[in-house]
Amino acid sequence: MARPTRPAELNTTRRQLLGAAGGVLLLSVLPVGARAATPSVVAVRMWPAQAYTRITIESDAPLSFKQFLLKNPDRLVVDLEGVELSGELQSLAGKVSADDPYIQQMRAGRFKPGMVRLVIDLKTEIKPQVFTLPPVADYQHRLVIDAYPAVQTDPLLAFLDDQHTPVPPQADQNKPEAAKVEPSKPDQPLRHEDLKVDRLVTVVLDPGHGGEDPGAVGPNGNHEKTVVLQIAKRLKSMLETEPNMRVVLTRDGDYFVPLGTRVKKARAAKADLFVSIHADAFTRPDANGSSVFALSERGATSTAARWLAQTQNDADLIGGVKLDVKDAHLARTLMDLTQTATINDSLKLGKHMLGELGSINRLHKAKVEQAGFAVLKAPDIPSVLVETAFISNPDEERRLVSDDYQQKMALALFTGIKRYFAANPPLARTKVASR
Repeated sequence: MARPTRPAELNTTRRQLLGAAGGVLLLSVLPVGARAATPSVVAVRMWPAQAYTRITIESDAPLSFKQFLLKNPDRLVVDLEGVELSGELQSLAGKVSADDPYIQQMRAGRFKPGMVRLVIDLKTEIKPQVFTLPPVADYQHRLVIDAYPAVQTDPLLAFLDDQHTPVPPQADQNKPEAAKVEPSKPDQPLRHEDLKVDRLVTVVLDPGHGGEDPGAVGPNGNHEKTVVLQIAKRLKSMLETEPNMRVVLTRDGDYFVPLGTRVKKARAAKADLFVSIHADAFTRPDANGSSVFALSERGATSTAARWLAQTQNDADLIGGVKLDVKDAHLARTLMDLTQTATINDSLKLGKHMLGELGSINRLHKAKVEQAGFAVLKAPDIPSVLVETAFISNPDEERRLVSDDYQQKMALALFTGIKRYFAANPPLARTKVASR
């Protein structure tokens, strides 16, 4: 037999029931996002380029997706799951430029509850890569859609194809000539006048950062990626006035190129020199001056060099690389210790450049520094990284965006490269004329 309920117990039970009911009521008014993380798209961006077009969808939580290709006409479809159609997603249609090499138009629509379908109409057949990236730097979660051409149109690879095409003898008459070392007699030292020209000298210029990776940002909002591309293009124009020089840019527009791909391009082009161009930044706005860096096998020559190498090596995390795509040959290339002779040549090149840079700007360090820069790890190519100035310094930022300073910087680098080749002529390799 149940015993009678006492008044105190009745009050306790009533309080418990009211508390439970309040909890249910509280749950019923909590926002949906508190029960489950529903992604919200916060930004969308496009980076069209001849090499590939990148679409980036940034969200406050990871996105789930499915993708497939359709033919007649060519389309790429990407379904975003657990997402509602938003103004940001709808704005993608207006971001397609008329000169995009691969994308004709794009549209986003609500396919079914909780799913948005992106339909990308293509101008040509592509090999897409779709992948996600975790938050890094100023970016939240990102879904990346890379549209690569099914048939490669990269200017460097087109150049390499030309190199494998036999040149008719009659077409050689007007070809430029470059340096070849004629063997000296055993009892005589090699003389500079013994140098004859029969091949192109290839210089690879590497404007840092690009696309999703802006690099350093100045106090007035100027991006490192923009400044260094402008300087690289000026330098390219100067070098191409030399009759025996061919110049290759690792990027010629505002798009991202992974560090390993920059090295791979330089090696594929059989580069004689690799020059990576940057604009420095530091936590203090008064830091200033120009610097030149080479690779180190043993460690950084200063704390600043170590810090800079780490920030530059983080570029792949910010720019966004599909990390499960591995190239065994490239991995070995990047892991190989660079030969001492190549590093010594890099130091010689850097010294010639510092001599010229000192005439237009204060030198941050009077000698070439060294650190473990991933982008300098081609084992057979003299390679340097030039910090043109501190874009984080308000005065140097103003100079970096000026035509006059950019031209002076390009001229200093041009003169440094010429002086390096004058003292260290490249060995014969790719012939362009027969004698």
